[in-house]
Amino acid sequence: MSLDRGRLRSLLAAEELRFAACRPRSRELFERAGRSLLGGVPMPWMRRWPGGFPVFAERVEGAYLTDVDGHRYLDLCLGDTGAMTGHAPPATVEAVTAQARRGFTFMLPTDDAVRVGEELARRFGLPFWQLALSATDANRFAIRLARHLTGRRLVVVFNWCYHGTVDETFATLRDGRTVARAGNLGPPVDPALTTRVVEFNDPAALEAALAPGDVACVLAEPALTNIGIVLPDPGFHAALRDLARRTGTLLILDETHTISAGPGGYTAAHGLEPDMLTIGKAVAGGVPAAAYGFTDSVASRIAAATDAGTIDTSGIGGTLAANALAAAAMRATLETLLGEESFRRTIPLAERFTQGVAAAIAEAGLPWTVQRLGCRAEYWFRPTPPRNGSEAAAAMDPELERYMHLAALNRGILLTPFHNMALIAPTVTEDDVDRHTAVFRESVAVL
Repeated sequence: MSLDRGRLRSLLAAEELRFAACRPRSRELFERAGRSLLGGVPMPWMRRWPGGFPVFAERVEGAYLTDVDGHRYLDLCLGDTGAMTGHAPPATVEAVTAQARRGFTFMLPTDDAVRVGEELARRFGLPFWQLALSATDANRFAIRLARHLTGRRLVVVFNWCYHGTVDETFATLRDGRTVARAGNLGPPVDPALTTRVVEFNDPAALEAALAPGDVACVLAEPALTNIGIVLPDPGFHAALRDLARRTGTLLILDETHTISAGPGGYTAAHGLEPDMLTIGKAVAGGVPAAAYGFTDSVASRIAAATDAGTIDTSGIGGTLAANALAAAAMRATLETLLGEESFRRTIPLAERFTQGVAAAIAEAGLPWTVQRLGCRAEYWFRPTPPRNGSEAAAAMDPELERYMHLAALNRGILLTPFHNMALIAPTVTEDDVDRHTAVFRESVAVL
């Protein structure tokens, strides 16, 4: 079945008119913001929401968000994973409030930081940890350490990966060559000088990239997520682990999004063995915080290869990294919110979401599919799940995606604006999931 593009454009235009008419206060704030904020928003990505202007948020509770015009939304974006535990979770709010009275940042360790390190070691199996402000920082620091330990300069990443705003990862493949991704602003050097890009699920290409012995590390999500969910083929992670070991390359796994697979992320769920692991976003209930961990072997190598007298000029860390407020938020979130009980609730709800979407797709006779990773789900405008970043990128349809997102937004559901991702918070109910299914069914039926 092929879509009638003229009908799609007509439907999209109607949704845009409905959006604008119902949100006068958001439009007023957007126009006002344009006089002081570049592009009318405090961060460029906020322009990516559908509609002629972004919704301005006023308050949140659990899995719901209310905008300044009084519209209440089921939030399946959840800050693109940052609020995966639900908005303003009581345990994190209580911990942050108590710590705020004691102080925000000291440049000194706290008991909370110790508890965070112990909990991360228990979950992920790596015994030593450091704290950072964001997953971007954690990935940058891990790459610097890998280069320092190996004496090698190159990094391997997978095509259409996402690891935050890390220079080495804003690269893609074009005719087999590593080039800067579209939109990469002011890269310090040609990405081909720092990075080799290979396709996910391609052990042969990975072997060729590592064979020269000049790669410091492979930085990988256990499954691609920011281009949509692309799951690893059976045996791919075993091949990745083996190739890295045989070539003396450090393996860094970024669990920032794939924590959706369970309390210890995809790493614990599938018994993976990274040399280093990075994670951010959800670990502090929405408070900016991140962490990166090491095996015994890597920790020993770091200790032997670093000088305590010059560690403050190493390019690793930051004045506000590991601040007391973030450590308190991480401890509360990890100990009370991101545990087994939470995932026992959210993963079945994500399964229900996936089943509902699949049924609606089948009823409409559309050549689409839906994929799930733990409590995270995503639908695709292609008949089968993609196996790599190129296949995933080729399936993107900006006009159709804008319609689906805006139709959902106008009916009280927020999806992640960069792709078709839905994340299930612990406070979501079966009725909430079924409500999304009804909206999705309505949106595709009229196509």
